[in-house]
Amino acid sequence: MQKYKLVNNILGWLSFVFGAVVYGLTMESSGSFWDCGEFVSGCLKLQVVHPPGAPFFLMLGRIFTLFASDLSHVAQTVNFLSALSTAGSVMFAFWTVTALARKVIIADGVYTTGRTITVMGAGIIAATCCTFLDSLWFSAVEGEVYALSQFFMSFIVWAIMEFCNFKCHQ
Repeated sequence: MQKYKLVNNILGWLSFVFGAVVYGLTMESSGSFWDCGEFVSGCLKLQVVHPPGAPFFLMLGRIFTLFASDLSHVAQTVNFLSALSTAGSVMFAFWTVTALARKVIIADGVYTTGRTITVMGAGIIAATCCTFLDSLWFSAVEGEVYALSQFFMSFIVWAIMEFCNFKCHQ
């Protein structure tokens, strides 16, 4: 069980790093000609953007804009917030799938090497597929609120899978 948890945690964080690298290398270097530019400027000055507003995104974005070397790099820092948020979604997708697979495959509590590889393989496949989803990728590489929303939704689903003690019946 301890070895399983260690492997699960390491592979989950590796899926985060993989997603962050993929999104970081492909993110936009400036703002887009739609809502992203509004959100970037809203993050810079903590201004009100169009409804629904996403105040938490604006506050986090403001923290990220403080790391910009000059005004020409502000959009990159806000886009990087989206990239990290989506990479976090990928990580929680990995852990959600491994939590569900563990409840199905290792229902009897016997952690064999084969069962552990099966559970981890399912998580890796899910995280990799999630990383390259078209809709997820587009929200990951630009400064929009959808990436942070996806992060919190994936966290909630993972928390439900991890901490609710339900039994999978076969």
